[in-house]
Amino acid sequence: MTLTSSEKKPLRQIAHHLQAVVSIGEKGLSEGVVAETQRALTDHELIKVKLGITDRKQRNECADELAKLCQASVVQCIGKVAVLYRASPQANPKLSNINRYS
Repeated sequence: MTLTSSEKKPLRQIAHHLQAVVSIGEKGLSEGVVAETQRALTDHELIKVKLGITDRKQRNECADELAKLCQASVVQCIGKVAVLYRASPQANPKLSNINRYS
């Protein structure tokens, strides 16, 4: 799923106030991390992921790979934090960050 820059802008504004709900350590992606990210995207649609990887290139590759595995889009990567978005057709208005902050 690819987003244009005009579609990303409001998502970045919403994500600014969010806390990271998934953390990835030095060892990178695991099945548990992918499963937790899937659950978080289903519930919240827009999430922050904290990447504990020191190399910038590896962090970006890890964020891209996680987005690919979760059928999501990378909205932005700043430092050790990536913002992922995946629209949910049955979003719970009480949990969805899109519905709560729009």
